[in-house]
Amino acid sequence: GESFGAWTMGDDSHAMPLVDQANLACGFHAADPLTMQRTVALAVAHGVRIGAHPAYPDVVGFGRRQMACSPEEVTALVLYQLGALEAFCRAAGVQVAYVKPHGALYNDLVRDDALLAAVLEACASYRKGLPLMVLALTDNSRELRLADEADVPLMFEAFADRAYLADGQLAPRRLSGAVHHDPQRILEQALAIAQGEPFPDIDGKPLRLSADSLCVHGDNAESLAVLRRLRALLDAS
Repeated sequence: GESFGAWTMGDDSHAMPLVDQANLACGFHAADPLTMQRTVALAVAHGVRIGAHPAYPDVVGFGRRQMACSPEEVTALVLYQLGALEAFCRAAGVQVAYVKPHGALYNDLVRDDALLAAVLEACASYRKGLPLMVLALTDNSRELRLADEADVPLMFEAFADRAYLADGQLAPRRLSGAVHHDPQRILEQALAIAQGEPFPDIDGKPLRLSADSLCVHGDNAESLAVLRRLRALLDAS
């Protein structure tokens, strides 16, 4: 759902049948009302769980630029975007199943307790039991502690097409090799994560992550080919 008006991002119609859950843009980094409505309908048609994908208000930067938003602003902007997506979900007879922040906001939660608490507050106040999806690290004790204080369940996510630092943080996109484009490498990393096996970090050292969800980016040109192969292999295992 990251298209905008006449501008198309990704191949949602072919990708949606291959995934179990989809993080849908809510208008702050991508998507317009009609795109949101159509993408919700597409997810419902294929029985895909819908996650809200809120971001900083940064359409020009696709939500991948850090912004100096206060914790109070972050709580409000997450609630605002949740409400927008939920309207289309309710009209289609479903509801938002979880929240997965996008881009710079997602990465900032790893480093800023106040911002993580702000997003947790948004989830808790929106609907009791609404899960927040966060980055699976080698040590997620901080995230678990703050989520427990907010009474918000967590889902841990790992990435098939991103390079990692040694502690499980994503390698910054400014670094060479931060995004994988080789389909075989993406597939091997995805299978390693799914099976709980080690895979090489950006320096070639072994890294093992425990994740509930495996992400493949919709704006990666190799995504669809990888998804087809990955779906077949996971279904066969």
